Amino acid sequence: MERSLSMELVRVTEAAALSSARWMGRGLKMEADDAATTAMRDVFDTIPMKGTVVIGEGEMDEAPMLYIGEKLGTGYGPRLDVAVDPLEGTNIVASGGWNALAVLAVADHGNLLNAPDMYMDKIAVGPEAVGCIDINAPVIDNLRAVAKAKNKDVEDVVATVLYRERHAKIIEELRAAGARIKLINDGDVAGAINTAFDQTGVDILFGSGGAPEGVIAAVGLKCLGGEIQGRLLPQNEEEAARCKAMNIDVSQVLRMEDLVRGDDAIFAATGVTDGELLKGVQFKATYGETDSLVMRAKSGTVRFIKGTHSLKKKPNLVMR
Repeated sequence: MERSLSMELVRVTEAAALSSARWMGRGLKMEADDAATTAMRDVFDTIPMKGTVVIGEGEMDEAPMLYIGEKLGTGYGPRLDVAVDPLEGTNIVASGGWNALAVLAVADHGNLLNAPDMYMDKIAVGPEAVGCIDINAPVIDNLRAVAKAKNKDVEDVVATVLYRERHAKIIEELRAAGARIKLINDGDVAGAINTAFDQTGVDILFGSGGAPEGVIAAVGLKCLGGEIQGRLLPQNEEEAARCKAMNIDVSQVLRMEDLVRGDDAIFAATGVTDGELLKGVQFKATYGETDSLVMRAKSGTVRFIKGTHSLKKKPNLVMR
């Protein structure tokens, strides 16, 4: 992958964020997702690359999603695997909440997990606790391991969990252990990568969420030196059959090298609504402001990018 590709990919997430942010708080999550997807696809197709979506939020018959197997880019340039979530947090945008992102990840062809869009059980930590977690271990054991690695008491560890009924047992165990909990309504990509940034105050992520988000988070954590473990959770026979057809063992613990192989990958995200790490899109009289993050695993480079975008020159970004 060329170094210049990082900035090209930021253009993709910026466009998706600018388009979807117009729908903030309007209660229309599908319209917000459609706006992000359309903008992301349009800009992707200007980038010199031969990209294939290997894990995304839709299938081919679920347009306008960026579906698994879809080709992206001009058809010239490096051959890349792409993992996408044009709007990570559709409900967040619909309600005007925190931590909605336009986010994507790319790696050389064959290096990202190729899997169906389904649930994935996850546990994630930042660099200080790499090698200390085990998705098969009890919650208390993982808490103690992270606390020891970060020279903290368990009572000072902050765990992020999606606020879902399916996570009631995890939340109960966290409370019994005395750990601090940050419940989030949506957006577990942000929840996972926040474990690698001190300023967010998050130490560990527990629970299940989307598999595309798990792969995207794995690329982000690879760039940051963190760790995520996952396990696919088919919800019915159809999903189990799709995993079998793709030669995926659903009992396997997916480690970093399973989710993202090789020594190079790029993660890009732009804030749609405000979060701990990135500010959301701000619209001024004639321009929009964006706050983005782009990281490359090979160089270990982490860039925060402030963008100013003329709205007059980009009428396609204005909600119709």
